[in-house]
Amino acid sequence: QLQLVESGGGLVQAGGSLRLSCAYSGRPLKNYATGWYRQVPGKEREYICGITLMGLPMYEDSVKGRFTISRDNAKNTVYLQMNSLRPEDTAVYYCGAPRSDRLWISAEYDYWGQGTQVTVSS
Repeated sequence: QLQLVESGGGLVQAGGSLRLSCAYSGRPLKNYATGWYRQVPGKEREYICGITLMGLPMYEDSVKGRFTISRDNAKNTVYLQMNSLRPEDTAVYYCGAPRSDRLWISAEYDYWGQGTQVTVSS
């Protein structure tokens, strides 16, 4: 059974940086694409970026140029480096493993982590 665990969230001032981690266990990361989503109360979970099975990064416009996704297959971990953070980036961030490279479709995901809170103060 695959398990995903996010870490690295916290409180940061606007303009600051955080690095989130998504650790895979139970099955090797190399067999999966990974997507990052975020959610604020009262809204649907929003896709922000992902990395395909072959390692191609993909970004939504809201984070392009500020966030960088990467992965280390040897450590079974996907990283999300978040720079130039804004108050509107405040959310719970989730990583997930989809069945395909259609990272932007939440229905493709069989596995999710528990989420990590990111709060950006103005």
